[in-house]
Amino acid sequence: MWIDSHCHLDAPEFDADRDAVVARALDAGVSMLVIPAVAANEWDSAREQAHRYGFAYALGIHPLYVMQAGEQDLALLAAQLALHRDDPRLVAVGEIGLDFFVPGLDPQRQQFFYTEQLKLARRFELPVILHVRRSADRLLAGLNRLPVRGGIAHAFNGSEQQARRFVDLGFKLGFGGTLTFERSLQIRRLAAELAETDLVLETDAPDIPPHWLYKTAEQRASGESSVRNEPAELPRLAQSLATLRGWTLAQTAAITSANASAALPRLAALLAGLHAA
Repeated sequence: MWIDSHCHLDAPEFDADRDAVVARALDAGVSMLVIPAVAANEWDSAREQAHRYGFAYALGIHPLYVMQAGEQDLALLAAQLALHRDDPRLVAVGEIGLDFFVPGLDPQRQQFFYTEQLKLARRFELPVILHVRRSADRLLAGLNRLPVRGGIAHAFNGSEQQARRFVDLGFKLGFGGTLTFERSLQIRRLAAELAETDLVLETDAPDIPPHWLYKTAEQRASGESSVRNEPAELPRLAQSLATLRGWTLAQTAAITSANASAALPRLAALLAGLHAA
């Protein structure tokens, strides 16, 4: 059984054929998805999709959306976390974090929303799903000030030292489509050398396609449509990790699923229900 620890199933890219996308994922052995919401207007959708298909979800305000958010969204997030605190499918606060790669985002505003959402995670005793893009040190500084119940550093692309600091704070590190690119030397080295208990798998679908789906800049310029990643790609993507580690696919599924459950403890009960069924 595979767990996709980060999949935006509620994204509009899936509106036309979401049932088919889920069916392909299940046929591929991907039995659990974690759907992290990114803005207030998507919280209901993320929750509804998780309940409809038997998956898990997280609620948060993504750093790319903080410019459109207000403090009232933080109050609404607190209210939603309180309302659904006993929902077993609510597994984390997320996707939250900092992004110092995309231009035009106010660093101070990002920091404010990140800090306030860490406070909410502490208040509701939930782990967090972190967006990490050129921001690892600042994220770690926030976690040192406001420790939470661990979680996942999604699409991790930092240094080995930063990776170990996240792990020391109770986090697992998310690896996905970039593993499949031979030029992703740092990410592939970390995936190969970190402790096996540190790693979880994710697609970030519909984003971060693996190399076999990726279109070059030249292809995009020629008018070819952009590529949509899917959760069904996870087992093939996992083969890259298995090859790097010298694991079988069965070992890879067992290890990364156990790690995802450790990072997001409510997953364990959901998975037990799947096995019972």
